[in-house]
Amino acid sequence: MASSIAELRKEYTLRALIEGEVHASPIEQFTSWWNQALESKIEEVNAMALSTLSQEGLPESRIVLLKGYSAEGFIFFTNYQSSKGTQLQQNAHCSLLFFWKELERQVRISGKAKKISEQESDAYFNSRPEGSKIGAWASPQSSVVESQEWLTENFEKIKNKYTHTAIPRPSHWGGFIVQPAAIEFWQGRPSRMHDRIRYSASATGEWKIERLAP
Repeated sequence: MASSIAELRKEYTLRALIEGEVHASPIEQFTSWWNQALESKIEEVNAMALSTLSQEGLPESRIVLLKGYSAEGFIFFTNYQSSKGTQLQQNAHCSLLFFWKELERQVRISGKAKKISEQESDAYFNSRPEGSKIGAWASPQSSVVESQEWLTENFEKIKNKYTHTAIPRPSHWGGFIVQPAAIEFWQGRPSRMHDRIRYSASATGEWKIERLAP
């Protein structure tokens, strides 16, 4: 078993990433790669691994979905009382990771997260399907529950409550924006000599571009 796993490997040959060809802004570079990922019809292209730190200082990762980005940062939504929600409110340091295997690319983002405005959270919540709105009320995310039946019953209870009225956003649900301090673009290359270009933010808000050894 261990031997067969160790023998798994793929040679990366699609593209290269050269310092002189990247954008001066990491957000512009991300947009370029994002558009290429969209054109490649990658399934769940907006899926990203979010890593946070527990109260004990232990790292925890899970997949969340990117719902918007700008020069200010990268936005996702969650239950503020969930594990990731409470961890980010206790320690804002976190990282995001996109892996687009079809393009042999990764994008790694490290920075700090903060809540977006209630108005922004309202606007996104109101755009969600009805079932997702109900789920935001029905699921005490990350809490221990007695059974799947309990969750189903709670969902139906909330659904019936809002049968004839608009479903409001729960105060415990909303968005975070991860404001990047560093963004690394990784392009797979032959013989594991991968291209890694890192953007690091300076105190003045300018971006320093460096190549990292693979």
